[in-house]
Amino acid sequence: MKLNVGGRLFETTESTLGSGGPDSLLAALSQAHHRHENEEEEEEEEEEEHVIFIDRDPDVFSVLLSLLRSGRLPSAASRQFSKQDLLEESVYYGIEPILRSAMSPPPLLGIDASLSTTILPKADPFPTALSADAPDGSLWLAHGGQISSYDSNLTYLSTVRTHLDDVTSLRRLFPSSDVSAVGSLRSPGLHFYDVSSGRHVGSAHWSDPSDPRVYKAKVTAIAAHPPDPPSSHPLFASFECPHWENTILSLDRATLQIVSEIGRQNGSSSKLAAPGKLVHVAEKGLVFASAVSSGSFGYAGYMRLWDPRSSRGAAVWETCEPGGVGSSSRFGDSFADADVDTEELAIYKVCWNSGDVAVADMRMLEQGRDHDPWFYLEDKGTGLRSAGRGQDSVLHCYKKQVFVSRHSGLEVCSSPVEEEPEGEEESSYGEGEGTISRSKGRTYMRNFVDKEEDTKRGMIRKMEGGGDRLFVSRDGMEGVEVWESSHLSGAISLLY
Repeated sequence: MKLNVGGRLFETTESTLGSGGPDSLLAALSQAHHRHENEEEEEEEEEEEHVIFIDRDPDVFSVLLSLLRSGRLPSAASRQFSKQDLLEESVYYGIEPILRSAMSPPPLLGIDASLSTTILPKADPFPTALSADAPDGSLWLAHGGQISSYDSNLTYLSTVRTHLDDVTSLRRLFPSSDVSAVGSLRSPGLHFYDVSSGRHVGSAHWSDPSDPRVYKAKVTAIAAHPPDPPSSHPLFASFECPHWENTILSLDRATLQIVSEIGRQNGSSSKLAAPGKLVHVAEKGLVFASAVSSGSFGYAGYMRLWDPRSSRGAAVWETCEPGGVGSSSRFGDSFADADVDTEELAIYKVCWNSGDVAVADMRMLEQGRDHDPWFYLEDKGTGLRSAGRGQDSVLHCYKKQVFVSRHSGLEVCSSPVEEEPEGEEESSYGEGEGTISRSKGRTYMRNFVDKEEDTKRGMIRKMEGGGDRLFVSRDGMEGVEVWESSHLSGAISLLY
């Protein structure tokens, strides 16, 4: 069948147009053409071939037709047209779901990840917080006192100006919601904004009638586990008063009201400081909290697991480094950052002095105070780049992968499941340019994600996984880098 789109003639088949879906305009045109052909056969008349005219852009239609033919977009499409141009035309033809699927990145694998694009806000381009909680790969970006939103195709949607001078904590209330929870280290309170309308919809403040010192508490971290079903999980936020006393508050996501207080600490030392990171481990019903500080003599901090279901929230496990509660074989090699893999129920940390990554199985933390739960993924291979130390490192767990930023670059640790060799529980040895580490039948593999020239853009300060993307912001760099899987990346594979 033939189509005249904007004055250009296209020839295709009914099946190709029909692949757009039964409710698409192209499928309707295909059916109309089929009926017309049948009518001509019945009348047994040799007439000029029927050509359907469509008054639209022929260049964009050429791209969409190629998509229907091959199931993927031509490589030149991204250079010729913006995503928004293609989406607008796909809506007209009724094939928007097919186009969105084709534009979505493949499953995120750190070994094959490469820099796809950089999102640059128009004003205050230095990001202060990221939120990529939605499974579609969309992003909310805080820059200064503003929040900018981008859809699943990273198309700019809107910018909301908050009453805060600087947003340092940002989370979506629900993956499909337009309401954000925001906090600042400069201004008190946890605040809620509707990103689509720009409205301020509520606030929550920590107060204690029995202690007048508890006032003007600022938010240091927010945790919001994707709820299933909706509203089934609370929102958690850590607050810190001017005199350093701190706590974690649990809030009802539906009412935005404070439900309970857990983990109150006086803040008198680094081991009682306000958490800088919170993770809701919903499967265990626990809240992971960590705080870390650095100085002339290295790093110090703690990790704790709080049970919000107990009276005023009890700590069911903790470790303080250096020394203190818990046993560790690495005295003097405290962690620089830590995170939780909520799928694998494992805690990961990166050590500041050695740069080694360590993992602790959360299911094995109840073996007593003298038990050292950490298995260290020591780097005994030379590699093409030295892993370096863990000073200033950022660690982020996402999709059963552990991303670690260092001065030498961005790395990923992954652990494919395999059978444990008979008689072998833990081992670490060199092999070629890397090392292999096995623990309880797992082989931990490490890969450099970026190239050496990528490190020249600055040290990574924030990482957030969302959908099949990894969002990265660097020290002193404008905008947010978007990393996606690509078999054309320059990944260098090593083994732990």
